[in-house]
Amino acid sequence: MAASMLKVAVTGILSTSRCAAPLRRTFAVSRSVRQGGPSPVWKLGRLNHVAVAVPDLERATALYRDVLGAQVSARVPLPEHGVYTVFVELGNTKLELLHPLGEKSPIAGFLQKNKSGGMHHICIEVDDINSAIRDLKAKKIRTLSEEPRIGAHGKPVMFLHPKDCDGVLVELEEA
Repeated sequence: MAASMLKVAVTGILSTSRCAAPLRRTFAVSRSVRQGGPSPVWKLGRLNHVAVAVPDLERATALYRDVLGAQVSARVPLPEHGVYTVFVELGNTKLELLHPLGEKSPIAGFLQKNKSGGMHHICIEVDDINSAIRDLKAKKIRTLSEEPRIGAHGKPVMFLHPKDCDGVLVELEEA
């Protein structure tokens, strides 16, 4: 009896799996973003990097370079941002390893709360950072500074407040 029930169950699974249409994922633009006027004059681009705060920059660099075989940049100090950076090249994006530079470093505060480090922010390219900032401020998205600053790639950047971005610190970088 059990064998015949199993045969019926397996037959039913196989027959439904052959007839099922493949799942297609579609993307939609939220109506709330588009309400209130024409679409913005700026465009969101590709993911530039994911930044990871690390308590030991040399150890983290060695992990990606020596263990995982990635190409890594030299350590670069960015005193205006209070960090040392190392970029890890990936096929479709980069990781930015962040380590505190100076006592007022925002990364030092992050590492005090997260002793072993962790994801700090994501960076997304925009084609016109000044238009993006104006548009986002009009939509009540707070920025962490009044004006863009020059970032690790020598391009203007702006950080968006994580409380306005679903808990994620978002860096916009002009492409």
